[in-house]
Amino acid sequence: MAYSTILYEADDRVAWITLNRPNKRNAISIKLCNEFRDALAIAERDPDVRVIVVKGAGDRAFSSGFDMAEDKSEFGPPEYAEWTFDDLDRFFDHACKFLHSVFHCSKPVIAMINGHCLAGALDLAMWCDLRYSSDDSRFGAIEVRFAAGDTELPIMSHLIGQRCRELVYTGDVIDAQEAHRLGLVNRVFPKARLEEEVTRIAKRISRVALPTLVWSKKALNNTLYAAGLASALRYSYAADMIIGKSDSEYRHFRELLRTEGAKAASQWINSLFAPFESETSQVPSRATSNRPNKTEDGAS
Repeated sequence: MAYSTILYEADDRVAWITLNRPNKRNAISIKLCNEFRDALAIAERDPDVRVIVVKGAGDRAFSSGFDMAEDKSEFGPPEYAEWTFDDLDRFFDHACKFLHSVFHCSKPVIAMINGHCLAGALDLAMWCDLRYSSDDSRFGAIEVRFAAGDTELPIMSHLIGQRCRELVYTGDVIDAQEAHRLGLVNRVFPKARLEEEVTRIAKRISRVALPTLVWSKKALNNTLYAAGLASALRYSYAADMIIGKSDSEYRHFRELLRTEGAKAASQWINSLFAPFESETSQVPSRATSNRPNKTEDGAS
């Protein structure tokens, strides 16, 4: 099947799904969500596929998160401030089905992270079974910096425990080495060797009998459900909806985004944090880095 926002290929028991919007730092659009889930279903049904690898096009970003600048009128009024709880519910449901699709997939899913992995993209990576990154990758739940919530806090808490609190209270960006130290990624590889190393791991996994892979994943997932994952997700989902309707800095951010564009909205947000940043905590901007700035691209 031909896709416009992703690429799909399968070879020697491994399927590769590429987020293919490099001009938007692979920002996650509504269409990308739909095409991704379709490709994932194809890989799951294919008896010759035993493991799936998700990556981003290019070498600058796995993804900068959900595309905030795209038209979301199919979920509610053009003005986000006019959205009702029902509108938010429809959008969050669409986003969560996308994010959780890799967790519910019966086969192991690997996130190959080359470059920035921010906000909603970090959520997607955390729901994957394994995460491998290049040594120049950076990670952050930076949506909190413009007073947005995160429905996926339970999975972050599962991965890194109490250490997730600093990330979601500050919106700081961390490098690959810190992500590995925290347990957010499994291994870090030199950028030039990342795909080679991930391919080697995926091929090893694909030599395991498919029933072993499928039922091992089911058992591991069920451990999380037994610990209360479903209840925690429901609460986090409700909290995110409340945040979305709250009167906070987020409203001003959205207004700037609508009237003056993503660059102005980004500059305003960054100005709130600039006096208190450390060298490693800040969200990179085009003025200070050749790496993409997530908020300037209008993604979260």
